[in-house]
Amino acid sequence: MRRYKRPIKRLLEGFNDNDRFLSGINQFVQIIAKLLSIGILFIIGMTVYEVGHYMFVELHQQIFAPPRTNIADNPDQVKQFGRTLFTIFGLFLNVLIAIEILENITAYLQKHVLQVELVIVTSLIAVARKIIILDLEKTAGLDLAALACTIFALAAAYWVVLQVNHDRTGTH
Repeated sequence: MRRYKRPIKRLLEGFNDNDRFLSGINQFVQIIAKLLSIGILFIIGMTVYEVGHYMFVELHQQIFAPPRTNIADNPDQVKQFGRTLFTIFGLFLNVLIAIEILENITAYLQKHVLQVELVIVTSLIAVARKIIILDLEKTAGLDLAALACTIFALAAAYWVVLQVNHDRTGTH
């Protein structure tokens, strides 16, 4: 029992000392941010592999698979090729979004501040990805209106952040 008294006593002393307590919280947050960075790096690597594999397999299959006919002569092949390209664009944007999230975490680790501008840009990329891969034949008008409102709100927020940063730095 005596063996546990000292760590418990130190823990309780840490609660009484605000600087030590805040330092402990900061260290914990730093560890979590680093673990998230490692996780995002893994996700980026897997997504890049998936993009490469998908491009090689799908495009190779569609371009070189028999029968070797001109793709423009077959409307079904054109539609399938278009879907494949949209899927590839979506996967590329997934990688870009993951890289932006990694930049957000890295900026937080360096400056200990969440950069609102980076978060908004990441959100704009995510909405752009949604629009690019959107199937207009299956999407309701209300969903399109919601996306338009989201884009407008993010663009307005980005403009406000740029104005505040511009005013703060005093550059023209």
